[in-house]
Amino acid sequence: VWAVQMIGGAVQTRMADTPAAPPARERVFSVNVLTAEAGTQTPVLESFGEIASRRMLELRAADGGRVIGLEDGGRVRAGDVLVRIDPADAQAAVQRGQSDLADALAEERDAARSVTLAEDEVLAAQEQAELRVRAAARQVDLAGRGVGTTAATETAELAAAAARQAVLSRRLALAQAQARVDQAATSRMRAEIALAEVERRLEDTILIAPFDGTLSAPGVVEGGLVSANERVADLIDPDDLEVSFRLSNAQYARLLDPEGEIIKADVQVTLDASGVDLGASGRITRTSAAAGEGQTGRLVFAALDTAAGFQPGDFVTVRVQEPALENVIALPASAVDAAGSVLVLGDDDRLEDATVTVLRRVGDTVLVRGNIAGREVVEARSPLLGAGISVKPLRKGAAPQAPEMLELSQERRAKLVAFIEGNSRMPAEAKARALAQLAEPMVPAQMVERMESRMGG
Repeated sequence: VWAVQMIGGAVQTRMADTPAAPPARERVFSVNVLTAEAGTQTPVLESFGEIASRRMLELRAADGGRVIGLEDGGRVRAGDVLVRIDPADAQAAVQRGQSDLADALAEERDAARSVTLAEDEVLAAQEQAELRVRAAARQVDLAGRGVGTTAATETAELAAAAARQAVLSRRLALAQAQARVDQAATSRMRAEIALAEVERRLEDTILIAPFDGTLSAPGVVEGGLVSANERVADLIDPDDLEVSFRLSNAQYARLLDPEGEIIKADVQVTLDASGVDLGASGRITRTSAAAGEGQTGRLVFAALDTAAGFQPGDFVTVRVQEPALENVIALPASAVDAAGSVLVLGDDDRLEDATVTVLRRVGDTVLVRGNIAGREVVEARSPLLGAGISVKPLRKGAAPQAPEMLELSQERRAKLVAFIEGNSRMPAEAKARALAQLAEPMVPAQMVERMESRMGG
């Protein structure tokens, strides 16, 4: 009985004892690091815009009528006839104008002949007046010598006065003939203006393309009626394109030169066309005169040099090259937190906090400036990482390190084999692979550490 009590107490004491915990080991995280290199970076500003044509013309009918001809092709050349309107009314108006002009020319010629005749009549009247004046003078002389009578003298003087009056009448007729010439010239000019107007209306019955382009949104059909100033179609030049895009005030300020004018920065335009990106290049040309009702920022325009495949109205992505920044460092966006701090590698591969100034965010890249040039920076921050944490740096381009190997004693090896064989939750393939590795003279240290941590000692 006493032996049974001793054995039972020993078993209870053994079961009540707390198993010895393995010694605590510091956890080491593997992190990707890169070297911060300061240099010159050109930020790229990204926005969205719309393609438009720099030359667009609304074709409108100058006068009403019936459409008798219509260009149905989309692409036209300069000088091509686009629309023909029935010219019958315009031709009749031209003929009436030509008739009015002929009447005006005839009136002008008749007025010129009347002036010539009136001038001749003035000369004849002046000659008669001179003869009458000489006759009156001779009669006065005779009366002074007592030869003539007073009645004859008075009769001669009255005749001279009548001749002078006739000269005045002929001069008045000449002035009226000259005024008729001026009126005839004015009538001719009016007739010429009216004829030019109706001829222009006749020419406007044919709409001709002033430049190479593409017809868009035709609003009439052949045989239909159009009214004066009705829009017929739009003519767009697809080869002279520009893109308009809106920038915030801060983005716009970065594109200004010292004089306050926008710089002629290079732009790249991209259009996603069913998975195939169409690209074009250009330069900024101008800005809008006003921000726009209900809009913010600035509307900027850029002329495109080559825009194959683009059409007016396309919604595109615009990338603008800003002025280059000196002494800046390009880091992944995941390396910088909201407070502008990064984790750098310090002594004994422990992390340290460093503060930087964020200058630009370009996609997944952040351009910063700070005292971290030449130091290794953690590419991606994590809640598990912080100052003082020991890490294992992984550098791009570095050769992979060979796993650390251990030579196990027979007792330690047997203990690990027994643990693996007794683990019922371990898959058969994993057991076979682990037993094969334990059969080798050298065993990976990481595998041994992982198994012993699960064994509890």
